[in-house]
Amino acid sequence: QVQLVESGGGLVQTGGSLRLSCTASGTIFSLIPMSWYRQAPGKQRGFVAHITSGGSTNYADSVKGRFTISRDDAKNTMYLQMNSLKPEDTAVYYCATHLGREYWGQGTQVTVSS
Repeated sequence: QVQLVESGGGLVQTGGSLRLSCTASGTIFSLIPMSWYRQAPGKQRGFVAHITSGGSTNYADSVKGRFTISRDDAKNTMYLQMNSLKPEDTAVYYCATHLGREYWGQGTQVTVSS
């Protein structure tokens, strides 16, 4: 059973930075692609960033140039470095992977104050 646990959310001012972490268990982490999604109040969950097992990345247009996704396979952990944060980045951030079915973490709240 794959388990994903996010951490690192919090309250930050506009222009600030946060780094989210997602630690996985129950799978061979180095072999699986991983993604970040977010859900703002009253909105549907949306794609943020993706990283393949080989380290290739892609991003939603709204975060390109500000967010960086990375992974440390030795630690079974994926990261999302978020810089130049804006109030519209306020959301619950989820990590996810797909192994025959989707697996999601419990989410971590990011709040950006104006």
